[in-house]
Amino acid sequence: MQEMNRENILPINIEEEMQASYIDYSMSVIVTRALPDVRDGLKPVHRRIIYAMHDEGLVHNKAHSKCAGVVGEVLKNYHPHGDSAVYDALVRMAQHWNLRYPLIDGQGNFGSVDGDSAAAYRYTESRLSAIAELLLRDIDKNTVDFAANFDGRTTEPTVLPASFPNLLVNGSAGIAVGMATNIPPHNLRETIDALFVLINNPEATVSDLMKKLPGPDFPTGGYIHGRAGIREAYETGRGRLCLRARVMTEQIKGGREALIVTEIPYQVNKANLITDIAQLARDKKIQGISDIRDESDQSGMRIVIELRKGEVPQVIINQLYKMTQMQVTFGVILLALDGGRPRYLSLKRILQCYLEHRREVVVRRTRFDLDKARKRIHIVKGLLIAVDAIDEVIRIIRGSVNVEQARAGLKSGFGLTDEQCQAILDMPLRRLTSLEIDKLQAEHDELVKLIEELAAILSDPERVTQLIRKELTEVREKFGDERQTEIIEAEGELTIEDLIAEERMVVTVSHQGYIKRTPTNLYRRQRRGGRGVTGADLKDEDWVEHLFVGTTHNYILFFTNKGKAYWLKVHELPQGGRATRGRPIVNLLTLESDERIEAMIPVDKFSSDRYLLMCTRKGQVVRNSLDLYSNPRKVGIKAINIADDDDLISVRLTDGSQEMFIATREGMAVRFHEDDVRPMGRFVGGVRGVTLNKGDEVIGMQALRPGSTILTVCEHGFGKRTEAEAYRLTKRGGKGVINIRTTERNGNVIAVLDVLDTDELIMITQQGVAIRSKVSDLRVISRATQGVRLINLGEGDRLNSVARIEEDKEIEGGGGAEDEALEGEAPIEE
Repeated sequence: MQEMNRENILPINIEEEMQASYIDYSMSVIVTRALPDVRDGLKPVHRRIIYAMHDEGLVHNKAHSKCAGVVGEVLKNYHPHGDSAVYDALVRMAQHWNLRYPLIDGQGNFGSVDGDSAAAYRYTESRLSAIAELLLRDIDKNTVDFAANFDGRTTEPTVLPASFPNLLVNGSAGIAVGMATNIPPHNLRETIDALFVLINNPEATVSDLMKKLPGPDFPTGGYIHGRAGIREAYETGRGRLCLRARVMTEQIKGGREALIVTEIPYQVNKANLITDIAQLARDKKIQGISDIRDESDQSGMRIVIELRKGEVPQVIINQLYKMTQMQVTFGVILLALDGGRPRYLSLKRILQCYLEHRREVVVRRTRFDLDKARKRIHIVKGLLIAVDAIDEVIRIIRGSVNVEQARAGLKSGFGLTDEQCQAILDMPLRRLTSLEIDKLQAEHDELVKLIEELAAILSDPERVTQLIRKELTEVREKFGDERQTEIIEAEGELTIEDLIAEERMVVTVSHQGYIKRTPTNLYRRQRRGGRGVTGADLKDEDWVEHLFVGTTHNYILFFTNKGKAYWLKVHELPQGGRATRGRPIVNLLTLESDERIEAMIPVDKFSSDRYLLMCTRKGQVVRNSLDLYSNPRKVGIKAINIADDDDLISVRLTDGSQEMFIATREGMAVRFHEDDVRPMGRFVGGVRGVTLNKGDEVIGMQALRPGSTILTVCEHGFGKRTEAEAYRLTKRGGKGVINIRTTERNGNVIAVLDVLDTDELIMITQQGVAIRSKVSDLRVISRATQGVRLINLGEGDRLNSVARIEEDKEIEGGGGAEDEALEGEAPIEE
């Protein structure tokens, strides 16, 4: 016996055997476990769970059933693996933070976004969601193939009919052998719209599809930062997305601010994120955080990060993005089974595969319905023959000794088939009433029409396409919703401007160099001559020297007395209330020791058709194109060449066709067209703008708007409005005309503005008192007058700064409001 056994043993190379066995195992994992099918977007375990629940009748409008029973049914009939694998897959399909459109309607504890595990399956209950039933619709009409289950006792579908593109809509993730898939979820409405584009134009490109499907839509919301990774993934099947949390700022007690996180990146554990932020704050790696707490509830997520007083929120946000999972990278891998093979798929190919699948489903369903209708009309025709000759039918049946003889008699007497004869024999006597006979005839007529319709569909591919479009439209209308993840443009690493709501801000700089931004709505409107409110809590030796109104999205060009230009964005400035002091500007800009800010210009974009016109205290002017300042540099650039005994005191943004107005401290003014100053390069000395009397100097320059009037303000709180035409238009370089009488009552001129009736003014005194009032409260008077009181000043105080706020205007095609004065707004210097 031992000799015989030795003869039956075959020598095999162990290396070859292991290689073949491992390849078989690998393909089994790839095809039957880890990768989804491109047609229905499901892995085998998910497909089996959904089909088992459908088979048990656990639909969305029936009662929930214990998950233990569902798991047991799946293990018993379809999936011979561990119960934890099945239950984990079921739980994930019920979690709304994992699936964009959950396929399971769970009842009980199914875990949380904090990483909490679901309760044991003996405690939880489930049923199919309404949208999951769309994956199974028409499965009983031979729309898909069935295969034997693992023990051959029953069958299971190899794919589901899938009335919506589930692979893209809910995404998928899995690790096979030597390959992985990571498909992000998408918005159902946008995905179906992209399908319509492909149906209308089979030659559509990825760019065409992205007009309707701009990118993934994660259930946790947040931001996708940049579009390059999306396009790469859609074109090649692989790409990288930058996901960011949604953060906003709130004012809290004590004049401090808090960061409110309402949405976090996909698949980020909220509890771990909070722990990491707290640890970074304790380790002083992120300074400026005083407290962090989780205020999330059933209404939504809310993580509160309180900041220390004076901290710039955007700086902290940048640090959180860099050091925590408030910013993560999502690697897109569009790998799925296409024709039973794993393939990297483009967006277009995924949509094409789905449409091909739906076409096959619709054709097979139509063919099934047609066969069924033809079988039924065959029976109905036999019944109609029988009722027309009912007496003869009854005679044949009564004269027969058994059913077989009766069937044979009917078959030979009327030329009927076996099926028709059996239907007549099974027909109850109530079908012989006239009403039932009419119903048979009506059914026959309807079946004739139905057969014609179904045959026409099968013979015309365009009709099939119309059916696909119609059914997709119904799904879109019923289950489509708004996008949750916002896609923002990437302007560079850690650029967070798009995370900040555009808001009008009053930016102030004090004489000693403290800067801050304050929402304009904190300055309450008053009538002319009011006492005002405290605008800044300043020391006795300090006062507000520069003030203008901008938005958080504006760039700010800072111009110093030395003629250099620096860049900042408004949202990078520290925000405070009216009475806060702000932060030293030297901490934000790299100024030289003898430099001070003399002018600030808010700019939304740097274009060549706009100009900067600069004026020095000695009356020299320079005009150059704005695009010369389009490359920000931390150390600044030289804008104008200033003489040793001169300073830059005013800068205006113009459109190339404006009139300029230069005013002097002793009440003189000159009005000329900006074309009188030719465009020059940077760092030039310029030309003379006004000829000054001895001891006089320029205090400001304005670019006049059409229809505006000239507002002149003096240091003792008096001022006046005068028509611009009252100042004759001359060439640059003249002495000009009298602007206002500078007397002991008025004091010297400190500011000039061009204003409209719809504008408002903000005035701040040397002691920090601020007032906001309407320009329309101030009547227009003649040129050479002393003016009227604009503000009541306290003893020893004097007016120091004035700025205008334009009326809000609608953005064309936008639906929001924007302060259009901001581009040309600049400070009024002392």
